[in-house]
Amino acid sequence: MDLSKLLQLTIDKKASDLHMVPSYFPTIRVNGEIFQLTTLEIVTPENLEKMLISILNQEQKEILMANREIDLAYKLADARFRVNLYYAQNFLCGSFRYIQARISTLEELSLPALLHQCTDLRQGLVLLTGPTGEGKSTTLASLVNEINQKYAKHIITIEDPIEYVYPKYKSIISQRELHQDTHSWTVALKSALREDPDVILVGEMRDFETISLTLTAAETGHLVFSTLHTNSAPESIDRVIDAFPPHQQNQIKNQLAVVLKMVITQRLIPKQNSIDRIPAVEILINNSAISNSIREGKTFLIASLLLEKNLLNLYRAGIISKETAYSYAIRPKEIARLIK
Repeated sequence: MDLSKLLQLTIDKKASDLHMVPSYFPTIRVNGEIFQLTTLEIVTPENLEKMLISILNQEQKEILMANREIDLAYKLADARFRVNLYYAQNFLCGSFRYIQARISTLEELSLPALLHQCTDLRQGLVLLTGPTGEGKSTTLASLVNEINQKYAKHIITIEDPIEYVYPKYKSIISQRELHQDTHSWTVALKSALREDPDVILVGEMRDFETISLTLTAAETGHLVFSTLHTNSAPESIDRVIDAFPPHQQNQIKNQLAVVLKMVITQRLIPKQNSIDRIPAVEILINNSAISNSIREGKTFLIASLLLEKNLLNLYRAGIISKETAYSYAIRPKEIARLIK
């Protein structure tokens, strides 16, 4: 079994992911659904380990052995894959996420035109949130590339690993990959503030230190984009605040109330009578009322049914079914009320 052929098959089948797990057939994900490739051979532990280890350099092998997992980027001709290798029941497994070579525009991704606003911001924090695999990285790349096309800026990205590679337009872009170009998120973020950036993309706000440094970067005159694995704007705000010890939370509420510009919550949902998926998006734009709610710790007042209204519009346009609208709503009772 040849890894290059499997990755090419992933591309040919228009799959988003390839999964290699011992004792299973190679498996791909197409439009959110998992399919085992039963016409191929079942993966054996020995062959899989040999195949996966072959794509690592010596340093990556050492990281894998020490941590029992590793994230990296892998290139096949002009195609790029985000790779995670990990152990399960002491056997090596691999997940490969296909990254489209061309960065799509917001219009091509069927995202709301309102998102163009955040590419014109000069400073502050823009958060993209939602579960894993819902298109956050693709949307982020589209936003950053729009800035790249419109303005002459210095853009720094800190990623684990680098996914989309940006073409040359008006901006200059320094893309830094964890373990390859920097040893840690915190070191890279501290260093970024001394590298004269206009825009900073932080691949993920993972812990107290990265959240703290991301807020500082947004507060000191930079436009910062980052992601959180949360399901709504209020939950995202609470997650940031709760990352800090209680004695710091009032300070963070005040800081977040000022620097937060927009929270974009995204889910990919199936179209009606189609295998394709379309984004359902909740967009929260900070204003004086929302800032006051953040300062006072009253994020429950921010639950504005934005996602449900987007689902309602998609349903009324005949793009998604009523059942899909119900199943993807954060507040099912509200979508039921709106549809009635």
